[in-house]
Amino acid sequence: MSATRTVIRQGIIDGLPIFLPAVPFTLVLAIAILESGMLPFVGWSSSPVVYGGAAQLTLITLLGDGVAMAAAVTAALIVNARHLMYSAAMAPTFQRQPGWFRWLGSYFLIDQVFALAIPRINDDPHLFRAYYLSVGLTFWVCWLVFTGAALIMGPVIPEAWGFGFAVPVMFMGLLVTGIDRWHKAAAALIAALATLLAADLPHRAGLLVGAVAGVLAGLILDRRR
Repeated sequence: MSATRTVIRQGIIDGLPIFLPAVPFTLVLAIAILESGMLPFVGWSSSPVVYGGAAQLTLITLLGDGVAMAAAVTAALIVNARHLMYSAAMAPTFQRQPGWFRWLGSYFLIDQVFALAIPRINDDPHLFRAYYLSVGLTFWVCWLVFTGAALIMGPVIPEAWGFGFAVPVMFMGLLVTGIDRWHKAAAALIAALATLLAADLPHRAGLLVGAVAGVLAGLILDRRR
């Protein structure tokens, strides 16, 4: 029991610092919600429903630009397509877990949780489950609280602060942390080049093109490896 408490405490300790780079992201999301014209509570409710910052921001931004619901949802799903690779990497570990955890754990499988949990996939199943859930719940609670607070603070934040840097900086940090093999670096480079070449497409579709190119390149290179 003491080992479980230690692992849970460690998960919380690990989860809090990795959330800090996401705080400016919550402000970016709040501003997007307020500028989209939707009710703040409706926009905030997308946090627990979608629970994927990049997909959530894509969905709200496109809806605010007047894009059809089906197109906006499709775009958000494509942005979150990288989670397919997360699922594939975690599948052997999840197969050793009880059924309830497979359903609940998949909900918490976001970029930050994956980055912290992947080094522990060979841990004892019970200890892995305790760590994974402690990290996941810590980040989830922080995300809901801070997105709500950001919606309250959003109208009084000066535009000159320029929080637009938050999204690329956060994902760049996770990207650098996660690249430990040549095929991952190659997939990231292909995604970056595809995004750059498609940057002039309307409705920020270049991001979608880059995401799809990166996912496909990663799958192909990993299979060939």
